[in-house]
Amino acid sequence: MELVTLVLLEAVTKHVLLPDDTRLDILRGVDLDVAAGDHVSIVGRSGSGKSTLLNILGMLDAPSSGSVAFRGEPVGRMGPAKLDRLRGRNVGFVFQQFNLLAGRSALENVAMPLSYASGRAYWTRNRVAAEMLDRVGLSHRLDSPPEQLSGGEQQRVAIARALVRRPALILADEPTGALDVETGTNVMTLLDDVASEADAALVTITHDVHVAARARRHYRLEDGILSPVQLEAAFRETALGSVSALSAEAIAGAEDGA
Repeated sequence: MELVTLVLLEAVTKHVLLPDDTRLDILRGVDLDVAAGDHVSIVGRSGSGKSTLLNILGMLDAPSSGSVAFRGEPVGRMGPAKLDRLRGRNVGFVFQQFNLLAGRSALENVAMPLSYASGRAYWTRNRVAAEMLDRVGLSHRLDSPPEQLSGGEQQRVAIARALVRRPALILADEPTGALDVETGTNVMTLLDDVASEADAALVTITHDVHVAARARRHYRLEDGILSPVQLEAAFRETALGSVSALSAEAIAGAEDGA
């Protein structure tokens, strides 16, 4: 079955000017086609531009050049209000920094995206949020604010919040970074399940080869250039293939040696 394009990046670049007026190129001519129901993983060293790419995919940031289209409509031509509505309805973010609201309970944090919904989605927001927290194993923490939660629990609240509206595009920045192996596996299974249920696209940024391997398509971002990667090479080049957390450097080494 042919997948329908959801978000399309063509020749996308991103650069910034440094205080000494030199230009820092973050992304260089990135082409990426993400379809509904697709699962894409992106690996790369710290500072390689992965989070910048994720922000452009999620329409939080604009490219310096190139084009971004969502369901065939150019994002660059949209006004701020339309862009905000499109992003709010269709994109779920799992941020590396969690970005939870201090002083608000886990339930309130997860229900927050539904506060802007209408009709049944608005009136059932607390029940839906509680169900999603139960799915990430936090039904006993509904009333706890972020400051009373561990890093792993905060990560799971952030994931529940990203999924509560069942978005068309799920963007996850190191979704298992603060979790133990078992919980991380459960969280990735949840992301996969929710994406499958909603025919949503899932794009995961990770340093963990085993997390990346769950995707259908795999990419490496190096020096701002995005290229397909064969994860099998990384497993062959390391004696730790059975360990659950392998670094992006293993992929880089395997690719460089290929």
